[in-house]
Amino acid sequence: MTNARIDRRKLLKGIGGITIGLPLLEEMLGSTALGAEQAAVPTRAFNVFFGLGIPAPLQQDGFDGVMEPLKPLGDKLLIMRGVDHVRADEKGINAHYDGATAAFTAEPPDGEAKAGGASIDQMIRRAHHPKGLPAGMVPTLVAGTFFRRSRVGRYVHSYNPDGTVAATMQEKPRDVFERVFGSLAMPGESDDARRQRLKRSVLDTVADEYHYYTGANSPLGTASKARIVEHLERIREFEQRAYAMNAKAKGGPALPAKSKLLHGGAADPGGMGIDITVEELTSEWRLLADLYALAIQMDRVRFGSLTFLAAGERIRLKGDYEYDGRKVFEFDDARQLNASGDKGCSHEWWHKFNEKKKNEQLRAHAHLKMREVAYFLSRLDDSNAIDVNGKTILENSLLTISTESGDGRHNDVKRELSGVFHAISGAGGRFKTGQILDVNAEGLDVYNTMLAAMDVPDRLGPTKRKTTAVDAIRR
Repeated sequence: MTNARIDRRKLLKGIGGITIGLPLLEEMLGSTALGAEQAAVPTRAFNVFFGLGIPAPLQQDGFDGVMEPLKPLGDKLLIMRGVDHVRADEKGINAHYDGATAAFTAEPPDGEAKAGGASIDQMIRRAHHPKGLPAGMVPTLVAGTFFRRSRVGRYVHSYNPDGTVAATMQEKPRDVFERVFGSLAMPGESDDARRQRLKRSVLDTVADEYHYYTGANSPLGTASKARIVEHLERIREFEQRAYAMNAKAKGGPALPAKSKLLHGGAADPGGMGIDITVEELTSEWRLLADLYALAIQMDRVRFGSLTFLAAGERIRLKGDYEYDGRKVFEFDDARQLNASGDKGCSHEWWHKFNEKKKNEQLRAHAHLKMREVAYFLSRLDDSNAIDVNGKTILENSLLTISTESGDGRHNDVKRELSGVFHAISGAGGRFKTGQILDVNAEGLDVYNTMLAAMDVPDRLGPTKRKTTAVDAIRR
């Protein structure tokens, strides 16, 4: 094995601003066990949002109910019940707005396009990187699959201290790809030039460096060379999927059909909702989640947010829903609600929630949300997500998962904005994972306890407010 050492932040760089991070290689670790222990794990913080929430009574079922898809990751998550965001209530609006903005900030909105303060990820980013992140990194990555868009707080969940959004929302997989890796696009590019560009790959621009690291003069060992080849093949696969390229790479995977999801104004026609199938919804989300996870694995991004469905999302979902080899439910919102337009959307199941009834449709929708959130989390907990300390990115990072409300009915602010579902990962052993905990605490105190555990000196909320530590969540 070679004794060469290469820097953890080594990047492959090409023309047009292309930047591709190397995977974790043996040569990035210390040559001894002690050296490996001393290798630095970067601080990371991401906010994961899902729309409409889980009514507090259903959270009591634990992994036997709608949270079932989180069970395989249960040892690496702390699920918190009884988190209260009532202080974020704004008169005249509801949790689709104020509750969604309170997620990760614990503050009400400041108008239609700002939050009342910073989000957790940005507080941590500024504390650990006051002079900016290392060169070649995406400062903040904000992405998601969503449709309802009347206010920014419905779908953006990463905010600067002044309440402005921390980064532009990327809602198309190809936009995420270009945000992470760069683009071959040139100013004033003609249609012919664009078509020619799309026949190429961003990997073409780093070919010389690629051949060096995998060739005879490479400072890397055989295992690391093979890992680079595998890593770049994975990038190529995601690129093909994102752009639905016509040319299939030699030996590469077959390409799925190009996504038919709506984006922009067409995705929210007057707030009346859109028709969509389970396959259409989840296929693009999973590609976007794959790309986001890949960016983290490559150390291209350490902070940001990811959204699966907006606050107050309005879709009319249709199709069979399966989990773990069994059919869970057959969605047909409009028919089951016997309504059209916005009244035929899944949104309505939350307004119809009744503790004394089975709430079968709501449970199925919430279960699907947890399945897709778990899909993303699992991408940070597999063999491609091993950090220098031998643990996974999920174990080492702070992933905060939340939503807009603890009850979908708008007739009781206290009930609507209390009992809001939260889950966090261990952040390198800082939090007590492997349990479902009734914290019964104000969200602002929970968040500030999290920030203290992450070595952030500043706090969210009013400066004169006394913070009450929620020590039950800390190790």
